[in-house]
Amino acid sequence: MVKTTQKTTSIEQLSNNKGIISALAFDQRGALKRMMAKHQSEDPTVEQIERLKVLVSEELTQYASSILLDPEYGLPASEASNNDCDLLLVYEKTGYDVNAKGRLPDCLVDWSAKRLKEQGANAVKFLLYYDVDDAEEINIQKKAYIERIGSECVAEDIPFFLEVLTYDDNIPDNSSVEFAKVKPRKVNEAMKLFSEERFNVDVLKVEVPVNMKYVEGFAKGKVVYSKEAAAPYFKYQDASTHLSYIYLSAGVSAELF
Repeated sequence: MVKTTQKTTSIEQLSNNKGIISALAFDQRGALKRMMAKHQSEDPTVEQIERLKVLVSEELTQYASSILLDPEYGLPASEASNNDCDLLLVYEKTGYDVNAKGRLPDCLVDWSAKRLKEQGANAVKFLLYYDVDDAEEINIQKKAYIERIGSECVAEDIPFFLEVLTYDDNIPDNSSVEFAKVKPRKVNEAMKLFSEERFNVDVLKVEVPVNMKYVEGFAKGKVVYSKEAAAPYFKYQDASTHLSYIYLSAGVSAELF
């Protein structure tokens, strides 16, 4: 007999009847503030940000199996969502300290996995910037941080979604040719690492392992990968984890593997 846990039930609730996490992600905070300020020529108020999130939730959650929101501005939107749309809440602060090396992670100080669950979250999501080639002292801090969050989620029996964004301190532009050359290894090795049992991650939210704008047949300029060279990176990615994972893809439903 297989025991069904709260985690298993919650992950199922976040998916549709085909096992697809068709999630609407609207947890933007810093970027959203900047966009709104640009269009209205002044900083938005808390009420304006909350109202925008409510309007989006009201209109679009009828088409989604779940919605990803932040507890800073998104709680009114969670109450306005479609009854069949379940909730993921983020646990990380927006952005990172640009003056400190390593893009170190930081939780929202007023929240915990317990408090997010009490707000109705079916899962906790945390965003981590990670470079497998960074200094050991930086990456040890990040590993320990994710271990703590994973342990919190185990204690609360709530699924832990880890979003991993890769980077390289020596390559400031992630959209560059230089980063495209190293991206497959960085994405797949990070995915392999955080699939280890010690982190207690349930679902990974990850990047496509190649930059498609440099793939032959899709590229409008310089080609970094032929189609034959790019295809195996997806196979390596799938082989790098036993966990379910979803792709970072704005405006597109991602299949739960």
